[in-house]
Amino acid sequence: MLNVETSIEGDSWPDIDWRALAETAARAALLASPYPHLVEGAQCCEISVKLSGDEEVHALNRQYRGKDKPTNVLSFPAVQRDLLPAMTNSDDGEVLLGDLILSFDTCAREAQEKAVPLRDHATHLIVHGVLHLVGYDHEEDAEAIEMERLETAILSGLGIDDPYQRHDDDDRDAND
Repeated sequence: MLNVETSIEGDSWPDIDWRALAETAARAALLASPYPHLVEGAQCCEISVKLSGDEEVHALNRQYRGKDKPTNVLSFPAVQRDLLPAMTNSDDGEVLLGDLILSFDTCAREAQEKAVPLRDHATHLIVHGVLHLVGYDHEEDAEAIEMERLETAILSGLGIDDPYQRHDDDDRDAND
C-alpha cells in the first residue's frame, strides 16, 4: 500500500488538489518502475512530498548536493536501490521510501517558459523525483535516455504530453 504525505509551505502554490496530484504521480511512477510491489504490496510504503519555494530548496541543494542555487525538485531516497526488491519482507510493515521537495518559484518559471500548465510540470517533477527514489539517475547519457523514456511513458498514461519533445524540437531548430 502506498501512502503519499503531502505538505504545502507558504501560499504561493495555487488552489489545486496537490495531495491527489502527488499521489497519482507517485503511484504511476512506482507502477511503471521495476518495483510495483511498493504500491500493491501489503506493507505500507510512504513518500513525503513537500511543496515549498526557492529559498528552502536552494538551502537544501547547497547543503546536500553542494550546488549553490535553487532547483525544481530534490529527491532524498531513504532506501538503497539493492534493498527495494526485498521490501515486501519489511518487519514492521511500514517503510519510508524517501522525501521529495519542489520549489514553486522554479517550477512555475519553468512551466511558463515551456508553455505548459503548472500542474502538468509539477506532475512531471514528482514522477521524476519518485524515479530517483527507486534508483533511476541521469548522470550518464544512457541512464538519462532510459529515465526520460520512462517518464514520457508514465506522463502519457496520465494524459500529459512528452516534456522532452519541446526541447528536442528546439535543439533541432537551433542546429538547422
